[in-house]
Amino acid sequence: MSSRPPSPLPETCQSLLAEERARFLSEHPRSVALAREAAAVWRGGAPMHWMTDWASPTPLFAAQGVGAEVVDVDGATYADFCLGDTPSMFGHGLIELASALQDQARRGTGFMLPTTQAVMVGRMLAERFGLPLWQAATTATDANRAALRWARAVTGRQKILVFDGCYHGAVDDTFVSLATGRPAMKAGLVGQVEDVTGRTLVIPFNDLPALETALASRDVAAVLAEPVMTNCGMILPDPGFHTALRRMTRDAGTLLIIDETHTLSTGPGGYTRAHGLEPDIFTLGKAIAGGLPAAVWGVTADMAARMDEAQARIGPGYSGIGTTLSGNALAMAAMRAMLADIMTDKAYRAMLAGAETLVAGLSAVIARRNLAWSVVHVGARVELVFADPAPRNAAEMRHALDAELLEALHLWLINRGVLIAPFHNMMLVSPPTTESQIAKLVNAVDQFAARLEGSVP
Repeated sequence: MSSRPPSPLPETCQSLLAEERARFLSEHPRSVALAREAAAVWRGGAPMHWMTDWASPTPLFAAQGVGAEVVDVDGATYADFCLGDTPSMFGHGLIELASALQDQARRGTGFMLPTTQAVMVGRMLAERFGLPLWQAATTATDANRAALRWARAVTGRQKILVFDGCYHGAVDDTFVSLATGRPAMKAGLVGQVEDVTGRTLVIPFNDLPALETALASRDVAAVLAEPVMTNCGMILPDPGFHTALRRMTRDAGTLLIIDETHTLSTGPGGYTRAHGLEPDIFTLGKAIAGGLPAAVWGVTADMAARMDEAQARIGPGYSGIGTTLSGNALAMAAMRAMLADIMTDKAYRAMLAGAETLVAGLSAVIARRNLAWSVVHVGARVELVFADPAPRNAAEMRHALDAELLEALHLWLINRGVLIAPFHNMMLVSPPTTESQIAKLVNAVDQFAARLEGSVP
């Protein structure tokens, strides 16, 4: 059972935050000025609200990114372990991607017609991820929404099941969580008028008895799951969890949808290929097009046949699935470049080796300073968790997510030229990430821990 680690004294965090905020404002005058200008034209001060979710007092305005570095408008350079929260997982300013986009843009960005590149992309997706038939979407949200709609259509069932702490994009059906052990709509879902807890079941991750109970009525269309939970803090599956999940879903006539949007960091074929998972539907967004809005979802041959049967029953008309921009020519060109030239075995070897170095460095800091923290990772994705042992479910993870400590660490890192994802402590290693950049991150975390201990000013 995970237990909350001893927190630093509140006054320590508060004084540290005050110092770091003042330092940021002093060292980023151009970002501060642009933030004031943006507030006059963008509601909330940025084109998208999560751009203001960083720990800095105002948004940090980016000027450019090259490789594993980002330069801001004030000229400061950062070792980037956020990488756009995954879309830029293989680095910024990729020449192969830029060339493919430029070439396609000259010939047209979208026709509402397939291109020859679409055929090549489909073949590469099938070979890489193991599912034979594919569809394109504009975001992982769209892909997951389509997967759930088709799951209901082919099974004739309305209910779905997700794991507490999940995030599968902006799919309303998945915005449920366990509040004091009972299903509830997430409070942050803006303007939601329907309580979906009657048709969306939510259980703790790694809880096989709860899964067995939830599926026993044989009325669940699909389980939608990340193979490793990454959006509430990284939570690894227990040994045997995925084998049992697949067996139980098959026994119940329930489809299994695996969302690999984040766990693509595991290897060239994602977690699914690396660990021999057998989903009925596979969804993937973000990095597949190098940061362009694009996603894909694949299905087994059996699932495709069931979809055809359902389509025949339903008849023609608007499906409610897909957008005009889904599968556009520019996105296909980007996906071809990513799959053929960038997401290579060589790139993954570099990423995974770098991640092992980062894990070893952070683990050494924890051991040397006797911290009640832990390091969790899957492939090139690494998480520093303020708990030891690492949590097994979202309830335990929530207990470990000290908001003030997280804010202090994130701002400390920003002020020392390191970016990690603004949500919990997620870090990504890219192919161009250098040993010196990893050392810079590890040293900054070490100095942060020392500052909390009072051993550095």
